[in-house]
Amino acid sequence: MKRPSVSVPQEPAVPPTPPVPLATLLAREDLDLRELVAAGDTVVHGAHASEMADPVPYLLGGELLLTAGAHGPGAADPAAYWDGYAARITAAGGAALGFGVAPVHPGVPPELVAACAARGLPLIEVGPGTAFAAVARAVWQLMARERLAELRRIAEAQQSLTAAAGRPDAVPAVLHRLAARLGGRAVLYGPDGAEAAGTAEAPDPALAELARRVARSPSATATAVTGDEHLAAYALGGGRDGLVLGVATPGRRSGDHTIASVAAVLLTLLTGRPGSRPGEPRTTALVRLLLGASPAEVAHLLGDGGTGDGTGGTGGRADGAGDRTDGASDRTDGASDRTDGAGDRTDGASDRTDGASDRTDGASDRTDGAGDRTDGGAAALWYVVHARPTGPAAPDPVTAAALGAALGSPLVDPAGDVVRVLLPATREPAPQPGWTLGVSAPAEPAGWPAADAEAARALARARATRVPLLRHTGRPALSALVPAGEAAAYARALLAPVAAVPALPETLRTWLSLHGGWDRTAVALGVHRNTVRQRIARCAALLGADLDDPDVRMELWFALRQR
Repeated sequence: MKRPSVSVPQEPAVPPTPPVPLATLLAREDLDLRELVAAGDTVVHGAHASEMADPVPYLLGGELLLTAGAHGPGAADPAAYWDGYAARITAAGGAALGFGVAPVHPGVPPELVAACAARGLPLIEVGPGTAFAAVARAVWQLMARERLAELRRIAEAQQSLTAAAGRPDAVPAVLHRLAARLGGRAVLYGPDGAEAAGTAEAPDPALAELARRVARSPSATATAVTGDEHLAAYALGGGRDGLVLGVATPGRRSGDHTIASVAAVLLTLLTGRPGSRPGEPRTTALVRLLLGASPAEVAHLLGDGGTGDGTGGTGGRADGAGDRTDGASDRTDGASDRTDGAGDRTDGASDRTDGASDRTDGASDRTDGAGDRTDGGAAALWYVVHARPTGPAAPDPVTAAALGAALGSPLVDPAGDVVRVLLPATREPAPQPGWTLGVSAPAEPAGWPAADAEAARALARARATRVPLLRHTGRPALSALVPAGEAAAYARALLAPVAAVPALPETLRTWLSLHGGWDRTAVALGVHRNTVRQRIARCAALLGADLDDPDVRMELWFALRQR
């Protein structure tokens, strides 16, 4: 593939004013204008009258140059003279030439017509009754009209993009709205040029390469032309975050840069929350560790290991801190998690929540620069939230980060179809448009893995019952009356016949939680209702039990809750 030519935006070759199509000027009935050399889609940025043989020093480029040809009579070789005149205008970037007939010339010299046609310079005959000032005034009137239309287009685009930024899927919504406004494609790229979100149906190598160059360049923007497309890239946040907005359009209209810049500012605000950047691997690793994953399961998220440069960690470290076991402490992001007389600490200090401190046995749990106090200095409580979009599309990292920001927490794990958020209990989770949420009961850090399972079950019930948010209730349970070891042994014995096939106990649990509802269970599990019926029938056969018996259901539910 031919490599696109790339340029950093420089001073424009024409005045920064809205261009006027020459065809629009020719259509004015109050002007006696006649097209001698086709204008096509030529646009002009102004009008200037000059009777100099060489008007180049007085042109900016893009003008309609008006002349009566007073400098032309008496030329020894008219063909060569007019060819040189047309060449100088073309070299200076003149958009078109308007030639006024009478009093100097009775008509446009044929040599000039031939020279303009040879060089592709549009030529217009200005009738004897039309003043050059009238032509210039018409151009400026049309430019004022175009400017008003451009400002209106920019204002409408800004309102539309701002409204999109308020949606639950804010980042994808802004990208789709930007693409619609510009009539092209809009893609958000990571520092390595990988697509984080966008509207392109297929990868765009040229646009991705331009994004990579901007991410590595001190310049915040760059443009390129490849084939018939105009490409532009904008570094978000001045390049601090490594995210780049890429835009591809069939052409470049006045106002496109301003509209894309508005989108870049909005995307910077949406993705700029510390710790919630789309695809932030260390945040994902931290959440998974806190919810019970082993270090081996999250090691791939922390970089290549052993680089020692603080980017990927060294020896299983993230941001200069290490994971330690067997008498040492587990550390993430330069902070340590301590129990039994110490505190749970994150972000290089203690976990803080909302301006007050929680202290347990002489150590404090702090998150986000504040803390929560409970009676007797008990440990802080947290919610685990499981969320799934109501639409068919799986959440991307950018959408997941936006959800975390809406809930008020940067601790987000975009895992597959479900987004997990760790949220201080002082921040009550609220329904989010476009999402279905399952919320655990408040839990201390030691109970986070169990709370993670509670949130998963709450989300399944919420989707089955079609409610936007469902909470797991923390009422005293029957299991509290039975020692944990005995309850676990009872559960293993009772469920042993179905334990070999993981889908069976999970289906049985969901079916019982939904009071034997076939359709709701199918929705919660994402399978066909006949599949649910077959699995429940197989459970009944393997267990040798009547699942319509409420006593059997109670025993099975008790056992399933011990898993």
